[in-house]
Amino acid sequence: MLLIGNGKIITRDSACPVIENGAVAVDGCLIKETGETAALKAKYPEAEYLDARGRLVMPGFINAHMHYYSTFARGLNLGGKPATTFGEILTGLWWRLDKQLTLEDVYYSCVGPMIDQIRSGVTSVIDHHASPFAVEGSLFKIAEAAKLFGIRSNLCYETSDRDGEEIAAAGIRENADFAKYCNKQNDDMIKALFGMHAQMTISEKTLDRCLEAAAGAGAGFHIHAAEGIEDVIDGISKYGLRVIERLHKYGVLSEKSIAVHCIHITGEEMDMLKESKVAVAHNPQSNMGNAVGVSPVLDMLKAGILVGLGTDGYTADMTESLKTAAILHKHAKSLPSVAWAEPHTMLFENNKRIMERFIKGKVGTIKQDHYADIIIVDYNGATPVNADTINSHVLFGITGRHVDTTIINGKIIMRERELVTVDEEGLLAKSRELAQKLWERI
Repeated sequence: MLLIGNGKIITRDSACPVIENGAVAVDGCLIKETGETAALKAKYPEAEYLDARGRLVMPGFINAHMHYYSTFARGLNLGGKPATTFGEILTGLWWRLDKQLTLEDVYYSCVGPMIDQIRSGVTSVIDHHASPFAVEGSLFKIAEAAKLFGIRSNLCYETSDRDGEEIAAAGIRENADFAKYCNKQNDDMIKALFGMHAQMTISEKTLDRCLEAAAGAGAGFHIHAAEGIEDVIDGISKYGLRVIERLHKYGVLSEKSIAVHCIHITGEEMDMLKESKVAVAHNPQSNMGNAVGVSPVLDMLKAGILVGLGTDGYTADMTESLKTAAILHKHAKSLPSVAWAEPHTMLFENNKRIMERFIKGKVGTIKQDHYADIIIVDYNGATPVNADTINSHVLFGITGRHVDTTIINGKIIMRERELVTVDEEGLLAKSRELAQKLWERI
């Protein structure tokens, strides 16, 4: 048993939001009890004691949309004319990079972001992968890395027709095989969705095959939706349907699925999102970086759509995404009074609701019988930190780099800023070596 004591427990439980001089008793992978430090130390004298030293003890962060493989683009210089449209970004960067990935690259492309996630207090991730010339086994490689680092993960492969029918078929098989594997494992540390890139790279034939395979594997979908205006133009020109209209018509959207971005949507499409109960993943930094527009997340939240927060591979630090969401929507509406509560709702409430759709257990709250995904944050506020002010401190003061201890599924993964379960330097050295070789192949 592990006892985390002498901390200010930020539970994210509305019934008991803060425990001063609090403690968390962890038994195996679950939180057994919370309470005052002195009482729990007396109750569990044999437990390993982890002294929080007055720091904040919080639930680990959850990322609702990530791209591990994109890490190998850090520092990549492709030369040529700078991209001026989202389509040029896809064809000029991402679809050149992903074609060069080997299975070994897939594994090591996870190393950097997984280390960054642990260092930033991210304990659960929903990832979306692409490696068209190394499809078979790619999700299993990512799962292998996730197991090494101990990160709670939900994975899928980005099925697409952009590289031909044979590779699209391979993507379908990889999604189905991995989903069936996860079903057999019956382990909340590793789950699967059925990935598709976007409707603009999915033909009617491939869409039908994806629907059939996903139904057979018992998996929902994870798909980019109306991220760039190109996606909308494609849907209308080919099928006479906007993006959400097409996905809704064919049953892609459901409470088992995630629609990512949802920027270029109409009010009618918003109604379809709500009706289908699909989750939406908002990625503000990526949207700004790609200059694709502003997702109407404030309107979606007001309509009762479950909108969570992701990073889209732009960063591993969920506090960056939170801060950007707060600023972006104020700026977009030219109204400083909006987007105060909503970014926190997305990160701390909706992300756990999304994650819990795919697992049997509970995450995102420090509460009895929830998974022990816990971080200790070395933040000493200059103003009072309590239930009324914690969100303000997270928004304006706390960053991922304030996290000094990360516990996932009851296991200490990082203690006092040192990863204790992996050879961090050795893994990063190999990652740099492979990234350099990949760059030389492009």
